[in-house]
Amino acid sequence: NEIKLNRKININTAYAADLMLLLGIGEVTAEKIIEYREKNNGFNKPEDLIKIKGIGDKKFEKLKPYITVEP
Repeated sequence: NEIKLNRKININTAYAADLMLLLGIGEVTAEKIIEYREKNNGFNKPEDLIKIKGIGDKKFEKLKPYITVEP
């Protein structure tokens, strides 16, 4: 089930529910994303998402068109 998003999800500000709209992101991974950004003052670039356990290069490539770090 691929969800077509009409906007990019800002991984620096999104709530867990919004992160879970992304393909392959479940509750656990959404919480890890939020935890990471709180510890690290946010993501500097979308590629930093690869630092999250459970998100590898392949998954990141699928997510890349749907995410942003820009305000």
